[in-house]
Amino acid sequence: MASPKSGGWQPNHRIEPESLRSWRWFGKESMRTFNHRSRMAQLGHALDDYLGKPVIAIVNTWSEINPCHSHFRNRAEEIKRGILAAGGFPIELPAISLAEPFQKPSPLMYRNLLAVETEELLRSYPVDGAVLMGGCDKTTPGLVMGATSMGIPMIYMPAGPMLRGNAGGKTLGSGSDMFKGWNELRAGAIDRGQWEELLSGIARSPGHCMTMGTASTMTSAVEALGLTLPGAASIPAPDSRHAQMAVATGKRIVEMVWSDLRPSHVLTAEAFDNAIVTVLALGGSTNALVHLLAMARRAGVDLTLDRFDELASRTPLIANLRPAGAFLMEDFYYAGGLRALLNRLNQERPGLLCTHTLTINGSTLGQNIDGARVYNDEVILHTDRALVAEGSLAVLRGNLCPDGAVIKPAAAESHLHQHTGRAVVFGDYAQLQAQIDDPDLDIDENSVIVLQNAGPLGGPGMPEWGQLPIPKKLLQKGVRDMVRISDARMSGTSFGACVLHVAPESFIGGPLALVRTGDMIQLDIPARKLDVLIDDAEMQSRRAQWKPPAPRFERGWGMLFAQQVTQANLGCDLAVLEGTKVTKEPDIY
Repeated sequence: MASPKSGGWQPNHRIEPESLRSWRWFGKESMRTFNHRSRMAQLGHALDDYLGKPVIAIVNTWSEINPCHSHFRNRAEEIKRGILAAGGFPIELPAISLAEPFQKPSPLMYRNLLAVETEELLRSYPVDGAVLMGGCDKTTPGLVMGATSMGIPMIYMPAGPMLRGNAGGKTLGSGSDMFKGWNELRAGAIDRGQWEELLSGIARSPGHCMTMGTASTMTSAVEALGLTLPGAASIPAPDSRHAQMAVATGKRIVEMVWSDLRPSHVLTAEAFDNAIVTVLALGGSTNALVHLLAMARRAGVDLTLDRFDELASRTPLIANLRPAGAFLMEDFYYAGGLRALLNRLNQERPGLLCTHTLTINGSTLGQNIDGARVYNDEVILHTDRALVAEGSLAVLRGNLCPDGAVIKPAAAESHLHQHTGRAVVFGDYAQLQAQIDDPDLDIDENSVIVLQNAGPLGGPGMPEWGQLPIPKKLLQKGVRDMVRISDARMSGTSFGACVLHVAPESFIGGPLALVRTGDMIQLDIPARKLDVLIDDAEMQSRRAQWKPPAPRFERGWGMLFAQQVTQANLGCDLAVLEGTKVTKEPDIY
């Protein structure tokens, strides 16, 4: 086995207790240190409980509004048990809980707030390492982004997927079956009672979505990056092995502090390639592009949209998981989980994964997946039986998206892969909702539905509106897919010929803002092209007439977000937070 690419980490190196970051708060003799110790005593802790031991922050995103993390109170206690068993001292620090189903206008706005909070929690308190507790979509990148910028040893503990849904004798997948059911209800194919029965059984345990949506996509990507214990991302939340993993996570972070294993040692360009290949092999969410771009820029890795397209051209989709396939994450775990999938990919397509990248357990990715077995070849496919042999994701360019857009070809009906149609344009989501089911709307199945002003600034926060609804009158005719274009995102549990993440966005005058109803739009996925068929002179004339809309916010976090957020092709981070410049440690006087 090749030695790991470690970014300078020395596995046999051990720091002394006096080198612990927390020693600056507790170990040096001063009036301020006395005050710190007295306040720890006030909390019930004796000096030998924590002095000279790794102080570990457990950054917990539990809240009563987040069903994906409803088991985190128990998991935090299990992490503490592991930390204490390994000779560390745990401190639980709550952080904002990004509850995807409830938080408006979009949790992406608050991903960056969680990143800020995580970084500043870890910097401003006497902690030597961190366990990051997340899982619901944006919590994973938000926590990792903040901890990466802080730079102390950290490990990610994923929430785990919920159990399979079940209602009416059918196995249900979160998100995917809701979207399908809603279309069937609108088309009159099911009644209100059947719809309510579906809702009652689609989410029936703690944990995040059990389809290959954004949550499972990002926790799996983070495992492939090397930031979790091997196999952690696949374990269902209610499974007792998930609790055991939490204990082991607590034990591991203590050793990471003593050996000074930091995110900068793990988050290399090759590690991000592994994460991308993993997302593609899983048929993961398009949201991964936005999040991995932001995470890479925090780590100083020059990742671009084009790299996703390059790797997609040679990565097979071998996870038979909804929405692209037939099974759910619980089945995936029983079939061997992510380790088994990556090992099969490595065995059958050698060189696709960079197996010598370092991970947080001190071993390489190759060592972590070596010997992992597939127990069900219908869930984790051989590469010669891949759901999609290559190109499960496509990055588009053209006069509508000079900085890029993205589509999942496998999620679209094949006859729409090359399509020219008449644009039906909606200026915002409110207009779309008000008009899409109007029987007099001039639209047919060959039309191209266009939504403007749904991007990072326009949404605001680039909401998951990209699976634009098909008009009711077309659903009743049996139409289930159309070409749809927006600068929004789309839930990873969604499907359809949906072009997403159009950059630059329409709110700032991107070409999408200039499209008018009646324009012809040409989509050519094999050629990676997306164009509106008007000449340059007409485009320039429209640009001269375009007027920027009023800002969405005039105060608060929304205003700060709007002043700093980057476009989708750069990850939608705050520009001031990108990069690897070191922030000075706080003075302690």
